[in-house]
Amino acid sequence: MVCWTGKIMESTGGPYLNTAALTSPVGIARLLQMTFGCTTFSLVAHQGGFSAAYGTFCMFVWTFCFAITVFIITCEFTHLHSCLSLSWGNFTAAFAMLATLMSITAAVIYPLYFVQVGCYPIGCEVRDFRIAASVFAGLLFVTYATEVFLTRAKPGQVTSYMATISGLLKIVQAFVACIIFGALVNDSQYGKYVATQWCVAVYSFCFVVTVVVVAFSVTGKTALLWFPFERSVVIYTFGAVLLYTSAAVIWPVFCFDSKYGSPRRPGLCAKGKCPWDSQLVIAIFTYVNLLLYVLDLAYSQRIRFVSHL
Repeated sequence: MVCWTGKIMESTGGPYLNTAALTSPVGIARLLQMTFGCTTFSLVAHQGGFSAAYGTFCMFVWTFCFAITVFIITCEFTHLHSCLSLSWGNFTAAFAMLATLMSITAAVIYPLYFVQVGCYPIGCEVRDFRIAASVFAGLLFVTYATEVFLTRAKPGQVTSYMATISGLLKIVQAFVACIIFGALVNDSQYGKYVATQWCVAVYSFCFVVTVVVVAFSVTGKTALLWFPFERSVVIYTFGAVLLYTSAAVIWPVFCFDSKYGSPRRPGLCAKGKCPWDSQLVIAIFTYVNLLLYVLDLAYSQRIRFVSHL
């Protein structure tokens, strides 16, 4: 295999094609991901149909995951990943976790909003296509979860940071933060109090720093930093626990205490457009992310960063 770096031609050595990329358990899982992903969005595009933001999101998930999976298979089969300025192990581990979260979300949303028992008014053929697409969407999630299970770090194993429990939790934390942001923009009325604005600042700060940690790990640039990356990440995680603890106390008080908000859902609130519903979603996922950061802090004490993988 030959790679060009500027004007220098470098040979990576070894066979030109990596058949293990297709025949190993991880390779087989990726081939199934490609197959199930293509089948799912083809069924939806051909006859199942999709509409509104929920359907568009599902189609984006399936096409995005399919495209990146094809890219990963191609790079590993041809050894092209050795020519990329990426920490390949970190990249594939991070994508597998992200795809798992995205695919399970789509696998829940699509049948919830588009599948029905009866044929009226969409017709039996469209209904059957939607049911089939939902089944393959569920299988797609299983294959991505299988890859995460196969590639996760084992005790005592030297591996990429993103394959460790702490690294995988970083992806989940960022994903949960995106759910919180989605609820915030859905008329959550967070601007009413300075205290709830503080909570938004906590969500935003932790999300940005978590994404930066993932980005540095995936690009393999941690060794170039002038400060100890490993220690800084652990300190940040401890700070995130404290920040999320404050948000976990402040948000429910200023949204559900009778002095500032409403302890119960207002009866006249329209379904899907009720600020109270968004506030409840934010409160729930605030506690979810707090738990994730606590677990991350606990696991980060037991791992070592490997910047060159």
